[in-house]
Amino acid sequence: MGRWEEARWESAEPNLSRRDRRSGLYSRYVPDLLVGAPLVLDPETDQLVAQAERQVRALGGGHRDLAGISRFLLRSEAIASSRIEGIAPSARQVALAELGQSEEVRGVSDQAQMVANNMTVVREATTRLVEVEQVTVEHIVALHRSLLPAEPRHHGLRTVQNWIGGSDWHPLDADFVPPAWERVSGLVADLLTYCAGGLHSPIAQAALAHAQFETIHPFTDGNGRVGRALIHTVLARRGLTQDAVLPISLVLATMRDRYLEGLATYRVAASADSLTGMAARSAWINVFAEATVLACEQARRIVAELADLRGQWDERLAQARAARGATRALRSDSATAAILADLPATPVLTTSTVARIHGVSRVAAGKALDELREAGILSAKGIGPGAHAFVANDVLDTITWAERRLASTSFDTRHSAPHRLAPAAPPGRPLP
Repeated sequence: MGRWEEARWESAEPNLSRRDRRSGLYSRYVPDLLVGAPLVLDPETDQLVAQAERQVRALGGGHRDLAGISRFLLRSEAIASSRIEGIAPSARQVALAELGQSEEVRGVSDQAQMVANNMTVVREATTRLVEVEQVTVEHIVALHRSLLPAEPRHHGLRTVQNWIGGSDWHPLDADFVPPAWERVSGLVADLLTYCAGGLHSPIAQAALAHAQFETIHPFTDGNGRVGRALIHTVLARRGLTQDAVLPISLVLATMRDRYLEGLATYRVAASADSLTGMAARSAWINVFAEATVLACEQARRIVAELADLRGQWDERLAQARAARGATRALRSDSATAAILADLPATPVLTTSTVARIHGVSRVAAGKALDELREAGILSAKGIGPGAHAFVANDVLDTITWAERRLASTSFDTRHSAPHRLAPAAPPGRPLP
């Protein structure tokens, strides 16, 4: 089982306060290997894991809109990865910044550009992890490097002792001290070998992989971001979430106290017998499965809101077409239909974007965008001299409210305001 080992810290910084230049003994945790580790879930957790898996699989059945907006739900992760303090660029600004990656867009803030770039990096990096034959230590190191491109001092597996909490200068008062750096490579290799197997259910596997990664803490910075990406990687590789990214990590961030308590419980296996260790793992998996169920509930709510939007769009378009005397039904292979079908995934468009994405002429793209603008589905926004984009404000507002709910401890902003960094509420709409 996992165990604590004693080590000695020798201070090498003379120009510090007496408290910070202390030397002395501390305990660091050596986790048990995951490959071959026994696991027996208590009946309640076993049922909760089965419920979570059913709900995730049900969400994966054709909910294209959830897949379309899932990258926007990574915005909180992108904000953290960009190390933006106290600033949450709006969904509109981030969508315009994404557009600016392929076309010239003026008036986009630097913060929005950083977030959009990081969203792209996270999406591409996690996609690579899902598609490779087997995830290796090199893949994890490359993912970490892509998340911290401007901080080379943190790249690669750590070669120093790190810790969580306490002083910045020594681990003597730390809340938790991970294993010695000499053990990290072997522990990460064991973790990835475990992730390549299928002995446990996908939910339990994702839970254990995440907790083990956070316990190893293999990097000097950025462990949380990689650990959260690992959740999606495991679930996608096991076939639960092919296209969409479930907001499990955002729910765990909102359940912060229970999350940290669950991780601490997971580590109780140290100096405990095998039955106690299995009970600790079961307790942590219970927390993770509960977060997964809550994430599915919120995802279903988003899907329902987007379905309601589609109904409104159909009604607005039908009324606009009737008002101008159109008698034929909208053709399913028209540019207008193609834009509507993909609108949650591409809520900010230009004529060039539509032509490129949907393979239509610029003339057809322009006519379709104008038709949707006249129907009140899109609005025009200037993005430069003589240039403008078409924006689906309804989609961006839906994404914003979803993010705000996910940051509320009751997942309802009418009962509790967001307790962590979240985008500002869209004006003129009731609280959901």
